[in-house]
Amino acid sequence: MKKMLKLGLVVAVLFSGINTYAIDGDKDYILHVIKEDVNEVTFGLNNVTEAKLMIYDQDGTVIYSENASGKDGILKRIRFENFPEGNYILRIEDNVKITKHEITVSYNKVVLSSKAVSSVYKAGSSAKNTGVVVR
Repeated sequence: MKKMLKLGLVVAVLFSGINTYAIDGDKDYILHVIKEDVNEVTFGLNNVTEAKLMIYDQDGTVIYSENASGKDGILKRIRFENFPEGNYILRIEDNVKITKHEITVSYNKVVLSSKAVSSVYKAGSSAKNTGVVVR
């Protein structure tokens, strides 16, 4: 019984360490939702100084686009007062990856998901001379 308890404790510590590393990676930016209001949202992007921000509607039409920059990160406030109720996608593109986050606009609140819907890493110069072998 004591061995099982010790093993369970070791496994719990191992998984919590892996989870902490996945959340606090130092190379990727992390979107932090700072404030959600009736018709605006404020968010920050850590570890990125330049990014292209785009918002798509449900049909895939770009309805907002901006090149954003900041010295130590990006702090951005976007107003949604003229947006109809519905779901939108915030696309963030920097020189490393493209990430998409869901935005929900309702009659009394705008909600931005801090968890990415998708992330796609761009191939860099280190990937030029690599290949994939299929057997």
